[in-house]
Amino acid sequence: MLTDRDSLLRKLHELRSEHRDLDTVISRIVEQAPLDQLQIQRLKKRKLLLKDEIAWLESRLIPDSIA
Repeated sequence: MLTDRDSLLRKLHELRSEHRDLDTVISRIVEQAPLDQLQIQRLKKRKLLLKDEIAWLESRLIPDSIA
């Protein structure tokens, strides 16, 4: 049975993969003419949301260290 940590790691992997895929998509769109600014803006917004969710998951996986 999967533990909570395993499911968080799997989700983190999925989000990182989607984040990388968005990099590729955005790069391809920018190289094309004419540019679809609205589409690029939406993809970049999604990418930022993924980055925030990745950071949140990473903070859940890394225990707080007592200094």
